[in-house]
Amino acid sequence: MSNLHAVAIRIGLHINESQSLKSKRAVLRPLLARLEKLRVSVAEIGHQDSWQQATIAVAAVAADAGRLGEVVETVKRIVYSDPRIEVTAIEISHLEEP
Repeated sequence: MSNLHAVAIRIGLHINESQSLKSKRAVLRPLLARLEKLRVSVAEIGHQDSWQQATIAVAAVAADAGRLGEVVETVKRIVYSDPRIEVTAIEISHLEEP
């Protein structure tokens, strides 16, 4: 049987220029779409009713830890690259089974 490597990333965000839920979604929607192109699972999991805060989760599974590390670094690079978003927290949880 193959090894299992999985990661869950919780990312807290502050959207400085957002003045409504609609403008918040206009920022989040393209960000989530960019992350989904990495073939990971993505969801907004917190602060859905707040117009300047959001918490998103990203989950990925890979056959080796090296590939998973690349995914984590790419996710972080994408999130930090958007000037409209301030990252307030990142929590990374790993699961590895031999």
